[in-house]
Amino acid sequence: MKQKPSSGKAASRRAPKKGASPQPSINTQTHPDAAGIDVGAEEFVVAVPPGRCEEPVRTYTTFTSGVHALREWLLECGIKTAAMESTGNYWITLYDVLTEAGIEVYLVNARHVKGVPGKKTDVCDAQWLQQLHAAGLLRKSFRPALGIVPLRFLMRHRAEMVGDAAKQLQLMQKSLTEMNLKLQHVFSDIDGVSAQAIIDAILAGERDAKKLAALRDKRCRSSPEDIIEALRGDYREEYLFVLGQSQRTYRQLREAIAACDEKLGELAARVECEVSGPLPEAPKGQRHVGKNSPQFAVFETAWRFYGVDLGGVPGISSGLLGALISEVGTREQLLAAFPTPERFASWMGLCPDNRISGGKVLKAKTRKVQSRLAGAFRLGVFGLQRSQTQMGSYLRRMKGKMGKAEGTTAAAHKLARIVHGMIKSQKPYDEKEAFKLTPQSEARRRKALEKQAAALGFTLQPAAA
Repeated sequence: MKQKPSSGKAASRRAPKKGASPQPSINTQTHPDAAGIDVGAEEFVVAVPPGRCEEPVRTYTTFTSGVHALREWLLECGIKTAAMESTGNYWITLYDVLTEAGIEVYLVNARHVKGVPGKKTDVCDAQWLQQLHAAGLLRKSFRPALGIVPLRFLMRHRAEMVGDAAKQLQLMQKSLTEMNLKLQHVFSDIDGVSAQAIIDAILAGERDAKKLAALRDKRCRSSPEDIIEALRGDYREEYLFVLGQSQRTYRQLREAIAACDEKLGELAARVECEVSGPLPEAPKGQRHVGKNSPQFAVFETAWRFYGVDLGGVPGISSGLLGALISEVGTREQLLAAFPTPERFASWMGLCPDNRISGGKVLKAKTRKVQSRLAGAFRLGVFGLQRSQTQMGSYLRRMKGKMGKAEGTTAAAHKLARIVHGMIKSQKPYDEKEAFKLTPQSEARRRKALEKQAAALGFTLQPAAA
């Protein structure tokens, strides 16, 4: 039952209802100075250990004055750590204020604490969080360092703008299709130089197909005859109106994305790193920057952050490096949060989540995790289907064995482990080392070959030394 606090008070006290189910007794010696906070859109319900205050449960408004009053009360009660659920984005301000005050904040997954017994109220949730955290039963969710948080915020904002720009391109293509102008059939992209020049001329009033076809770029592979045929359509007023609006919105978004890239470069340059040397030269064909990838010095920034050239790994693009930089931060921050590649892959949800009971595997699928970095790794290996590298061969083998989706996830898992190993060891990419056979894999391969030979009526013999 929620009750809005009065506007003149920053805090109010709320006690559990009489007759409510008592909370179970839990050993609270792991974190004796722990608090629990139930986060809402309009109020925070805070519970401290009994005996610290006459009223161990209080309610504060989400206004700035209420947040500061909450912080002062926790400091008066001697609280050193606090646990809160990640409810929407309402927790961010309180998280930053408590962290600056020296209180260690545990941002926990709501699924891990939803089993509170009795009636579910904000007071019960806050007390339950406090008890679980005091007993050391909660795990802290990963959040990058304060210097990386602005990078992550802008990078995610940039990804949304790229998606909006793609939607405007789809609206442009829809209008062209309604007019029966088949530009998408004669040009690889309608946001390219040739297609945009022709669209500008159409919106300016030009209708002659030959004059429009003459605007194509000299690098275009389509013949002038095909372009002329593709430009004969029905130039109706309503279609032209929507086409013009979509193009203007698309160009505004591209300008905003360029400004965002410039700001990202400034923020990345402010992050202090141990590596200050120049980035080694890349072989031909590597470090390709796509048109939708971040346009600041991504490869140079990754070199400063990690001290190793990740651009030489097949599947690593500027977009993936931008996600890695903004989501986990520098080498020291990454290794402090994920010291092993197993933890790194588990955090992204790229490894099997084995559920075993009674010696029987009940479930072995990957967890459903909303991870932008995992999506970047999947997208990185997606383009290696025809690659002649070991990573491309591994992708094809996994897709043939497990299916398209599962095989792509397995290859992304492999790529993530390679990246973590390079960052940790500070060694450049070595294809033979990354795909060397382990004794277990050699034994499986030998057994499979012996089985195939026996089916054909042959016997395998080891070669002479």
